[in-house]
Amino acid sequence: MIVIAQLLGTSLWFSVNGVALNLMQSVGLTEAGLGHLTLAVQLGFISGTLLLATTGLADHFRASRVFAVSACFGALTNVLFIYAVDSTSGALLLRFLTGLSLAGVYPLGMKLVISWTPQYAGTALGWLVGMLTLGIATPHLLRAVTPGLDWHVPLMLASLLAVLAAAIIYLLGEGRQLPASTGRGFPFRGLAAWRDKGFRQVSLGYFGHCWELYAFWTLVPILVTREVLRLDASPGWVSWMAFVVVASGMLGCVLGGYFSRVCGSLTVARVSLGGSGALCIFYPWIGELSPVLLLFLLVLWGILVVADSPQFSALASANAPREHLGSALAMMNSIGFALTLPSIAMVMALWPSLQLWVIYLLLPGPLVGFWAITRVMQKDLKEL
Repeated sequence: MIVIAQLLGTSLWFSVNGVALNLMQSVGLTEAGLGHLTLAVQLGFISGTLLLATTGLADHFRASRVFAVSACFGALTNVLFIYAVDSTSGALLLRFLTGLSLAGVYPLGMKLVISWTPQYAGTALGWLVGMLTLGIATPHLLRAVTPGLDWHVPLMLASLLAVLAAAIIYLLGEGRQLPASTGRGFPFRGLAAWRDKGFRQVSLGYFGHCWELYAFWTLVPILVTREVLRLDASPGWVSWMAFVVVASGMLGCVLGGYFSRVCGSLTVARVSLGGSGALCIFYPWIGELSPVLLLFLLVLWGILVVADSPQFSALASANAPREHLGSALAMMNSIGFALTLPSIAMVMALWPSLQLWVIYLLLPGPLVGFWAITRVMQKDLKEL
């Protein structure tokens, strides 16, 4: 039930990106403007996770209550965007607040999963991040299944899904496998986890992963549109294919969770980073080959680019102090998502001039991430 709620709640994340083509036609939104709206969500999420990490709120209040309140608040700000779309400052503020609310959904969802299934954390987190990926893809699906309706409809549907997520988690409550609330938060308690070398190296790997992942997801509609136009296919296929590319990441997360039980989370993360890094290198060079081939490679990339995320979360959870787990995960998330800001800003600003070659700006992510996790051995890490 937690992973279902994660899917529903995170449909708010890229809700505006799902109707980006409509906004470009109706209100003149540009690629740079879309980048700014995406950055506002990321900045809100970072601010929220920093608040949770530095105040200890993630470990002070019941995770299910924080999740429910956050999802409802995000649903509200997402709907209000419809009425503020003509105001640049208002639209950016509301997307920031939506991102702020998501800080109470994603990290707290990880904590809830670990509290209910600690013995299967790698697999469970694979499903959780898989559902996060599917949730991020959902706005493209909502647009695809409402082609004749106003662009307001997919946004309202995303908010409805978030309210349903809040109800599920509120009724489910907490698991019993984490320490009870301390009754008090201590500033910067999440930093205590950085004393563990394994946690530090895993976090560095996660940071590289974040640099690539969200910039790739932001580029997906543009990359898909390029190939759909080359095929002379109906523009309606853009939303369907964008959904398939992003949603394919769920398969990567679930398969990664399975293989983590066979060969370890560290190996899965290395394979994922290596594969996505290779696609970063070669994709721009083959940009004039068959559009069908390139769409297939985008789906493969969608699988690989996120498959390591639940493994980093599982490894970080195993190597962080249990009494500071919520704060440590929130701190790791906040730093990782801070790195998405420059990567998204650069690729969206430079796409008009560089086109496919802008993909090379994603490459430092998998390179640094792979380097970080090759400096730590499996035997030196605890596994959940």
